Amino acid sequence: MRKSFSNAYVGMSYCVRTQRNLRIHLAVTVLVLLLSAVLRVSLPELAVLVFCIMVVIVAEMLNTALECAVDLVTSDYHPLAKLSKDISAGAVLVASLGAAVVGAIIFLPRLWQLLTGGLAVYAPVVEVMGKLI
Repeated sequence: MRKSFSNAYVGMSYCVRTQRNLRIHLAVTVLVLLLSAVLRVSLPELAVLVFCIMVVIVAEMLNTALECAVDLVTSDYHPLAKLSKDISAGAVLVASLGAAVVGAIIFLPRLWQLLTGGLAVYAPVVEVMGKLI
């Protein structure tokens, strides 16, 4: 079991080190979680957001795995190799767009309330963010 976790860690760290889009997804994850705290999303909404985040990250990692496997099989251009890579990239796009829609459903009403003065935010997070900025 220890070896399995070690292998998984190697795979995850490879993706983080080499995949720019995964690093972008992770940065967006931090922003979403901070915004969730500031806007006081409910626990069920937070669970949905975390699930969406995980789907996008898993899709990105599977895309990377498929690209590695295709590159192992052939270094020459082949239309099916390109199509495989394009389809897996499309899966990441679908997951990302779905997560963005969920985020919009959860955050936009709260942001509107915040702009119109009808929503109290979690003050300690705002104070910390103010000091960081």
